[in-house]
Amino acid sequence: MMRLNFSVFRRPFSSRPALLAAACGVASVVMTSLPLMAQTRGTAPAQSQSTQAATDPNAAPFPPLSAAEQQRLDQILSAWEQQSQGTKTLECEFKRWHFDLFAAPAGIYANKAEGVIKYANPDKGLFQVKAVVSYDGKDENGKPKYSAKPGLYGEHWVCTGTELKEFDHATKQCKIQQLPPHMQGQNIIESPLPFVFNANAQQIKERYWVQPMQSPKPELILIAAYPKHQADRAQYKVVQIALDAKTFLPQALIMYAPNFDQKNQPKWDHYEFTNVKRNSINASLRKLFLQNFIDQEPPSDWKVFRDNYTGPAQIADGENQARRK
Repeated sequence: MMRLNFSVFRRPFSSRPALLAAACGVASVVMTSLPLMAQTRGTAPAQSQSTQAATDPNAAPFPPLSAAEQQRLDQILSAWEQQSQGTKTLECEFKRWHFDLFAAPAGIYANKAEGVIKYANPDKGLFQVKAVVSYDGKDENGKPKYSAKPGLYGEHWVCTGTELKEFDHATKQCKIQQLPPHMQGQNIIESPLPFVFNANAQQIKERYWVQPMQSPKPELILIAAYPKHQADRAQYKVVQIALDAKTFLPQALIMYAPNFDQKNQPKWDHYEFTNVKRNSINASLRKLFLQNFIDQEPPSDWKVFRDNYTGPAQIADGENQARRK
């Protein structure tokens, strides 16, 4: 089992679909320790320098790294990039917990989604939420209750390499965006899921201020990343990533809402992944693997809207990731 934050596509923390990046390899491991800002799932992160917005939005929200820290960070990013480039295909199941202290008590998730992810290098992928349950209060024993709501659906999208398809099961509509030629056949990096997909050291540095964090265990590497670009800032405030120190595979990713504040806006998402299969598809079966999800078309009674690709995705938090009929 691993924990990563796969808040994807449908509304933010706002709302605009876009492109998911090419996926990097992930390991099926049990996460025994979480990043600094959330030591246990469901625990509100303490307000700290890591969660404070920079006074100058164009400056890093933490002191300059020392020469030794920068060297270590460069080594981490380089090793991470080398590892992630080895992913040819990937598929896994996931669970996502959305925490909002205004929607559910502390330590209790407001809703939970379960789904699947599939990927084929360099630019094909699927993300689909299969089930969603939301908080209904507590029972007579004080335990939280959850239920699925009729007409409530989660995100579902497919990237074919030339098109981005967003399926809206609530309204039976499919939005198809044509990717420009320069984005076809490449690692799609304008992702709302940073660090889950193919890591490129130079692109990470260009897109984020990255800060090494103290790890509670030697087998984990912890880093925090703060978005430099406004398009990313509109989706999340800070992302914390836990990497396996040997394989550099992501084990956890926690993403905080763009306006996250422990008292005023206590919202964040947390993912766990199971049944991870990396590079399990040999060359003879690769075509079948791709057809299993890349060739998805909307049902005949759905409305289809076509347009050209319009820009980076707006991330969906767990609160807004589903829609009612």
